[in-house]
Amino acid sequence: MGKAPSGAVIGPVNLQDGPEAPPLYRQVYLHIRRAILGGQLPAGSRLPSTRVLAQELGVSRNTVAAAFDQLYAEGFIEGRVGSGSYVTDCICETLVEACADNPKAAAPVVPDVGGPGLSRRGAVMANARILEQHARHVGYFRPGTPALDAFPHALWQRLVSKRLRLRETAIGNYGPAAGYEPLRRAVAGYLATARGVVCSPDQIIITAGAQAALDLCARILADPGDKAWIEDPGYLGARGAFRAAGLDIVPVPVDDEGLDVATGERVAPHARLAYITPSRQYPTGPVMSVARRLALLDWARRNDAWIIEDDYDSEYRYCGRPLTALQGLDGGRRVFYIGTFSKVLFPDLRLGYLVVPEHLVGEVVRARAVASGPLPVFNQAVVADFMEEGHFTAHIRRMRSLYAERQEAMLEAGRTHMAGMLDMQPAAGGLQLIGRVQGGVSDLDLVERAGAAGMAVTPLSQMYLGGTVDNGLLLGFAAVDARAMNLRVRQLAQAIEPAFRAVSSLAPRRIGGTVAAE
Repeated sequence: MGKAPSGAVIGPVNLQDGPEAPPLYRQVYLHIRRAILGGQLPAGSRLPSTRVLAQELGVSRNTVAAAFDQLYAEGFIEGRVGSGSYVTDCICETLVEACADNPKAAAPVVPDVGGPGLSRRGAVMANARILEQHARHVGYFRPGTPALDAFPHALWQRLVSKRLRLRETAIGNYGPAAGYEPLRRAVAGYLATARGVVCSPDQIIITAGAQAALDLCARILADPGDKAWIEDPGYLGARGAFRAAGLDIVPVPVDDEGLDVATGERVAPHARLAYITPSRQYPTGPVMSVARRLALLDWARRNDAWIIEDDYDSEYRYCGRPLTALQGLDGGRRVFYIGTFSKVLFPDLRLGYLVVPEHLVGEVVRARAVASGPLPVFNQAVVADFMEEGHFTAHIRRMRSLYAERQEAMLEAGRTHMAGMLDMQPAAGGLQLIGRVQGGVSDLDLVERAGAAGMAVTPLSQMYLGGTVDNGLLLGFAAVDARAMNLRVRQLAQAIEPAFRAVSSLAPRRIGGTVAAE
């Protein structure tokens, strides 16, 4: 391949063909990303135009455009008006030098030898070879709840019936501590294709939901008193797991680029671990920039620390393709990656998974056996069938379209009924959006009023640990039929409106374009 106009060279791209090959756009994307992280395309390098690159590769211009779109979305390249596409300036030399080729990874990774070990308590758990056994408020607009009304119940019942007829010895017996092997294979294949995660099936541990994975990580990766970075605002479940493990929680602010790594290094440079939601920060929504991702990996490498990546609902992105996981940049050395089926299938399934660095698989599996014992195999087998027969990815595609429709219905209803009370902005992905409270009313007051009316909204203010607190409601839209959305939003507005009326009785308040009387 020839030179870009700036003089930067993109090496030859050996495109693969056939049913097992990744999509062409992804092959082009991975090659350019590898060249950026490997230093072959330095910061500021100008890339060839999509037309020129498509001609040189012998592919369609749409294929190259799709690869560029992914690179834009992840922050590897940027556009300059009237000039073309350039490697992002913020990818500095020190961050690029922290990445080195790894034959197992889809991109260069932060070099490491062996990786850090377990905590003292984690080591004790890993060496205790015993098995143990060990169980919210519902209503409209509960965040994180999928569309149970659109779940393929008949198909699921068919798969359940098939499993019952087979009467396999493995079904109904104690299962492996790491989980049902066919499900682990299916998850590994899905993560490699859809999320860019670098792992083998052996590195997958099936858990009783994402919370169980968080709890396990908190207990085996750090000792009581160790410092742990957590996003501020952030997921309450992670905060609870870390506190239960006796960790010293360090709130690190987030902004439009995700977790502020520089602030984390300033306030707790030698923290033992960091918990992040880089694909869509919970609850505020920004995607962690590539510069911040690389900086976080570099910090973990320099300080012998761990990163816990919670990829809780990245399947549902409404602007472009789902973004590649942070774990893929690291090659699985310092990142524990957590995923869940609760948001994709249904919460009562209580199944999640943890991707463990390869050199710790045996120890973590033994520690998990001590913490909770094996999970029931039957549901794992049904999920494995659901995935292997292609229903899983098809269901995600259908739900992505449905949720985009339901979010738009909520926004439209909000414009009609919530003027002067909630400023509801669209979310780029996920199952919920934020309605920021107007007029000085407490979101905690609104939650109480909504709960009395059967609405399970969540206060944004309680997700902060320090600094400036934002006042808002987290509103789940995925589980409310678009045809009923206007009614439900109107009922929510009627439930919370008295709180705003009480405030407006003390001072004029603008609602729906008019000023309320004192």
